Amino acid sequence: MSTFPRTVADTDRPGTVSAHRPSPAARRAALLAGVALLSLLTACNDGSAQSSPKTVPGTAGPASGDTGTGTGTKGGSTGAASPGTSTPAKKPGTGTGSGTASAPAAAGSAGAGRTTRCHTSELRASVGRNDPGAGQENFPLVLTNRSGHTCTVRGYPGAAFVDASGKQLGPDPQRSPGTPTTIVLAPGHSAWSGLTFSNPSISGANTATPASLIVTPPDELDPLKVTWTQGEVPVSGNASSVRLTVLSPGTAP
Repeated sequence: MSTFPRTVADTDRPGTVSAHRPSPAARRAALLAGVALLSLLTACNDGSAQSSPKTVPGTAGPASGDTGTGTGTKGGSTGAASPGTSTPAKKPGTGTGSGTASAPAAAGSAGAGRTTRCHTSELRASVGRNDPGAGQENFPLVLTNRSGHTCTVRGYPGAAFVDASGKQLGPDPQRSPGTPTTIVLAPGHSAWSGLTFSNPSISGANTATPASLIVTPPDELDPLKVTWTQGEVPVSGNASSVRLTVLSPGTAP
């Protein structure tokens, strides 16, 4: 008779549990644990925990001064720029009379040899003397380089009349046809755009008296504000359009 023990002898006997085979209760527990683990792994990899951040609507980027027909605002004097425009968010500024308005100069703006686009902080806005003719009111809207380095402007500025609370009066000015050119502004030099509209007493347009004129340099987001002292402007009705011409070198025709 063999003296080697039977390794599976206990499994042949009813009511015994082999040391090498789990009991039915243990198998059920292991199965339930596996299902739970699989569910957890599936939840962690369904993409919900690692999904890309949602895009939050924000201010539109600056628009080229060479194209488009408006100078728009959104929601009166604040908001993002309309497509194809160069007048984005309107913000309170400073200015005196029909004279000048300016933003604080950018730090380190006096670097030698720079010729980049003029930013709002480097410019001063002003409205020159009216030159009426043929029933038209014609004002030069002037942007002057107040920085210590040369910069450039190109295209149309943005503009909007606003009341004392900052609410826009009338629609956005329209752009008169013109060919934009890049204007190089040395420190202290200027470029101007014609701001024109029909005399309301002749056209019969509905009018309002603005407190300020908001001016935004081409391709910029931050505006300047000039106090308006030139009386009523057309805001609706017959021949109420206000127009802007493309920027030209100098301060007046």
